[in-house]
Amino acid sequence: MELRVTHIGTATVILEVGGLRLVTDPAFDPAGTHYSWALVGGNSTKLEEPARSAKDLGHVDAMLITHAQHDDNLDPAGIALLPAAGRVITTKPSARRLGGKAEGLAEWEQTELVGPDGLRIRITATPARHGPPLSLPFVGKVIGFVLEWTGQEHGAVYISGDTVLFAGVREVARRFRIGTALLHMGEAKLPITGPFRLTMNGEQGAAAAKLLGAKTIIPVHYDGWTHFSEPRAKAVRAFEAAAMTDRVRWIPKGETVCLDV
Repeated sequence: MELRVTHIGTATVILEVGGLRLVTDPAFDPAGTHYSWALVGGNSTKLEEPARSAKDLGHVDAMLITHAQHDDNLDPAGIALLPAAGRVITTKPSARRLGGKAEGLAEWEQTELVGPDGLRIRITATPARHGPPLSLPFVGKVIGFVLEWTGQEHGAVYISGDTVLFAGVREVARRFRIGTALLHMGEAKLPITGPFRLTMNGEQGAAAAKLLGAKTIIPVHYDGWTHFSEPRAKAVRAFEAAAMTDRVRWIPKGETVCLDV
């Protein structure tokens, strides 16, 4: 079954399959917006416009939000879209934060979406660690998602969430056969983190891709903000060094690609 993928910007992606339309980490504020994150002692400015505006997003069956505490994954314009979405699925702390229809999942918990043509997508919340060990009290809880449905020839769809490469990602590779992986990259850093990264860089992304064995790797969350420290070109070289260039799809912002999954 064909999967349509549209990269809007940062980690905002539209996934369309079997009559279902899912959106990840909706961030639609305009370029130039400045954000402060007091708990982590940092700030960032958005540098790029989203490839589509919030008003042009259209019907959404489910919002998959890896975490709600950082604006590059859920900003005010994205929050305004939540009431119109069919479902909102996120972490348990983020669900309490958002209220309304938000549903919280703990790691490895599952839920199911049913499409108009009867397609059933099983959604599993997966571990993510948004920084070095012991960073949880400062950065908050994050999850990723694995999406499974009948007829996936190459394996499930994995959305890493904001994470570094750690034991939780290795456990995803052990538990699931992954066919398509959306990896949050950019080597995000803030002054309080010093040399420690908050998300994967190219080298970690390539290592994660090898562990997962995915047929298709889609990098997201790699540019457009001042707290992203690794240029895309450096990540490209890391995938080249790992002999994985043929698996990587850098989707131009606003364009839709169709994947055989």
